[in-house]
Amino acid sequence: MTYLHCIGAACGATFDLHTPLMACPKCGELLEVIVDRPKADASELKREWSERRRSFAAVDTSGVWRFREALPQYAAEHVVTMREGNVPMVRAQRAAEFAGVTHLHFKHLGWNPTGCFKDLGMTTGMTEARYLGAKVVACASTGNTAASLAAYAARAGVVGRVYLPAGQVSMNKLAQALDFGAEIVEVQGSFDDALNTLLALPPEEVYFLNSVNPFRIEGQKTCMYEVMEERGWRAPEYLVVPGGNLGNSASFGKAFDELLRWGLIERAPKLIVVQAAGANPFARLWREREKNPDAVLKPLEPETRATAIRIGNPRSWRKALHGVESTGGMVIDVTDDEIGEAKAAIGRDGIGCEPASATTLAGLKKLREADLVDSDAEVVAMLTGHGLKDTAYILEQHGAGSQGQQEGH
Repeated sequence: MTYLHCIGAACGATFDLHTPLMACPKCGELLEVIVDRPKADASELKREWSERRRSFAAVDTSGVWRFREALPQYAAEHVVTMREGNVPMVRAQRAAEFAGVTHLHFKHLGWNPTGCFKDLGMTTGMTEARYLGAKVVACASTGNTAASLAAYAARAGVVGRVYLPAGQVSMNKLAQALDFGAEIVEVQGSFDDALNTLLALPPEEVYFLNSVNPFRIEGQKTCMYEVMEERGWRAPEYLVVPGGNLGNSASFGKAFDELLRWGLIERAPKLIVVQAAGANPFARLWREREKNPDAVLKPLEPETRATAIRIGNPRSWRKALHGVESTGGMVIDVTDDEIGEAKAAIGRDGIGCEPASATTLAGLKKLREADLVDSDAEVVAMLTGHGLKDTAYILEQHGAGSQGQQEGH
């Protein structure tokens, strides 16, 4: 009973689960995986998922496949996993004070195998690629997806090819992709130009593994299963996430729909998406829809130092919008200066993250100052990438620069 479903309100077409489609051939909208309700009841699922933490089987040690009743089903030999997920939720101390709140925890997805949240979706996307017999997998990327795809392609024994916007990717992330053996294709322009270049290729040549791939979303949604489990299946009041191509936001909204429908939680947190002011098409759409509910996203030329979210035409915006609206959340943007201040505050907590992750703390501070979030509200903020993903930013932020590197500082 698991199948692909078109998200288009006027379409709603359905397709066999393993049809290699990235968009609906009838209307062009994105697809999503519809997973049938698990046979076990909520209490049985919670017990089973917890018990698997004691197992050493590959599918049980993964924080994605541990929740496999909520995922498309595969035989064990098809699963490509590197023990992704099961990352900690860390209590913020100085960062909470910086934002003006009392109860703040960071879910640090930068502690995944390749240092970012992309691994959660890559394990499911690469598993589907292996199931279909794909020989070449590819993605467009601002760096993190490239590193993740390269690593999981290496594990799957297939060719990994990444399309990158020339000169706009952290050297740390490029080094990862090279280290894992990926083929690098540099494209002049932005991430959106790289993605358009990739999507123009005949689908029989490569298997696409950007977040337009619905199987990527399936893996990423399990993060919310894990957050709720860590909190005793009690939702926080707010869940704050960076907004780039909006795959994470889309996946979290989908997770909340399932968690509620299957009786695993009583309510969903309010989903807050934070974008960089120089790459804020979703935030602009949110403000425009206050006057025109039928407004659609307008692409723009992005510019922000938070390279992981330097995206001007996020493809998953309709899915993300559903998640925000259905939870009573909101979308805001913050400046690069605000991101830098927030990143420094996170660093002083001994945690560390890449710049894009710090949008969550910057956004929370902005909402608190506007009195849109109570100081005693329970908040979980996502850190999507490790601090070592962009060391040049850290050195520049602290005035070290190239001279500091030469001196070994």
